[in-house]
Amino acid sequence: MYAFVRFKLPSGASVDLGHGDIIGRLSTAALCVDDPRVSEAHAMVSIRRGELVLLSLRRMFSVRAKPLSEVVLRDGMSIDLAEGVTLVVEDVHVPDKVLALSMEGIGSTILPATASLRIEPLPTLLPRFEHDADLHLWWNGHEWRAQLRGAKVRAVNDGDELVLGSKRARFELVENTGSETTAIARATSAPLRIIAWFDTVEIHREGMPAVTISGVGARVLSELVAFDGPVEWQIAAREVWSDPSDVALDAQELRHRWDVTLARLRAKLREAGVRADLVRSTGAGLVQLVRYPSDVLEDRR
Repeated sequence: MYAFVRFKLPSGASVDLGHGDIIGRLSTAALCVDDPRVSEAHAMVSIRRGELVLLSLRRMFSVRAKPLSEVVLRDGMSIDLAEGVTLVVEDVHVPDKVLALSMEGIGSTILPATASLRIEPLPTLLPRFEHDADLHLWWNGHEWRAQLRGAKVRAVNDGDELVLGSKRARFELVENTGSETTAIARATSAPLRIIAWFDTVEIHREGMPAVTISGVGARVLSELVAFDGPVEWQIAAREVWSDPSDVALDAQELRHRWDVTLARLRAKLREAGVRADLVRSTGAGLVQLVRYPSDVLEDRR
């Protein structure tokens, strides 16, 4: 009932990753690769069109020396996160049916390897552990486990229901036709209307609450909207930090601010269900807002 890919690490150990799991240098990543050549959040495993794929986040990866931002995972594939840092795909398992959670307000959502459900202010299913969530769900390699806040851990299967206040969470097996069938995937693949006001940015999607980004993250998005294409990160950063007090920033401090801001911005977008590739960095030092044909950008600065 669980789609996963088994990677062999440079150390010789193996690890299983599922939909939504992050590979990166941070200790909080599902697969922590403790190496300075690997980005904090380097890549993510996802289900696309019924197949497990690897998506680049902060940096691209390579397969057969070809830089890629997305690749369908296949048995025996070697993936170079960086020079000398290689993951080998040992096994790819995609079952015909997978377990999904169904609830009013979020629809039917295929469960990631670890999930946290919040009821207030709106029902939200997050693909990670959140300490204060109303419900935690995880796959332990053999069965799905669930724990309501303050309750004991229990297994959940097809047809089970859990009561959370006035809401009911129902678990059901669904056809694994790809993440596009889930509520989260519909939200992440929906056309975006991005309105940039500089100090705030609004992201609108049909049938979903508007997402508002403020502060420095909004300024970064606004500059990328204005450039409307790939730009060197230094150029974008100098536009964001252009006050007289920022002019004297050296390259190292500017890079630190840029990396921290971009990491926080991506975290906010990810939590809001905005697609992972909206803000993309390349190995050549370029950054861009990835615009799909149906997306609309409005620069109102």
